[in-house]
Amino acid sequence: MAKERIRIESKAFEISNRDKIFFPEAGITKGDIIDYYQEIAPAMLPHMKDRPLNMQRFPNGIQENGFYEKVIPDHFPDWFDRASVELKGKSGTQVQPVCNSEAALVYLANQACLTPHLWLSRADKLDYPDRMIFDLDPSEGVETEKIRRAALDLGDLLEEIGLVPFFMTTGSKGYHLVAPLKREADFDGVRKIAKRIAQVLVARSPADEMTVESRKEKRKGKIFVDYLRNAYGQTAAAAYSVRPLPGAPVATPLDREELKSKKVEPRKYTLKNIQRRLSQKEDPWKGMDRRARSIKGPAEKIEALLDDPGKDGSS
Repeated sequence: MAKERIRIESKAFEISNRDKIFFPEAGITKGDIIDYYQEIAPAMLPHMKDRPLNMQRFPNGIQENGFYEKVIPDHFPDWFDRASVELKGKSGTQVQPVCNSEAALVYLANQACLTPHLWLSRADKLDYPDRMIFDLDPSEGVETEKIRRAALDLGDLLEEIGLVPFFMTTGSKGYHLVAPLKREADFDGVRKIAKRIAQVLVARSPADEMTVESRKEKRKGKIFVDYLRNAYGQTAAAAYSVRPLPGAPVATPLDREELKSKKVEPRKYTLKNIQRRLSQKEDPWKGMDRRARSIKGPAEKIEALLDDPGKDGSS
């Protein structure tokens, strides 16, 4: 089992099995994944800072089933940051990894963590999210054009009530929208407002195009406006993370103008073209924390719109 010792930011550790194939169709190796995460660290780490994460690991590549791991393994080095997380509804706590450095990100890649999934809150205030998230998840057969239009409409709605939307391809089937928040409301409060936003969006949409119904048999042919991740302990794929799908697609932040382009499909950016993109364009999510908004005003506005979802004239 070939190993090499590397040093990053004064942290030394071993890298193993660089030549193991992780994405057979694309010929992408574990070494390619490690190199990618080291290169992407400057853009990716600001979005991961101080957030507990769940590791989605594939020790033998995507050709075999992977697994999720929340608790940090005992063998992780002492320098790897950690967060003690209260288990809601149960007694006790669990310790989860927190990725705050280039060394930590590379270490995760060496542990075959293809996709870090991040909390919507930070370790120092776990009950109070600083992100509201929506996942536009299409049923089989829904055209990408409809998903893009839904994302743009949701972005318009968020702006209408006073929030600032940030867009991202999921690297899978749809798009994520994230609104940065001031840490004033707990998860229950944020989730309630997110549900109201999703309901207004669905009410304004063409008939049978979108739904907030989570049961799959109830949303065939529709886009599921998933607001349910706005809850304690729920996670979402980190920006710039690799997804365990053929071709190694990457969850990629976008600006609004890019989303308007028919060329930007959910799996457009991959391990093989994302660096070229970043060499030509600044991270659209850079400095997003400075756009955090209080939830109080938007909460009042969305309640009013729930009574009359089309009163802005959009319906």
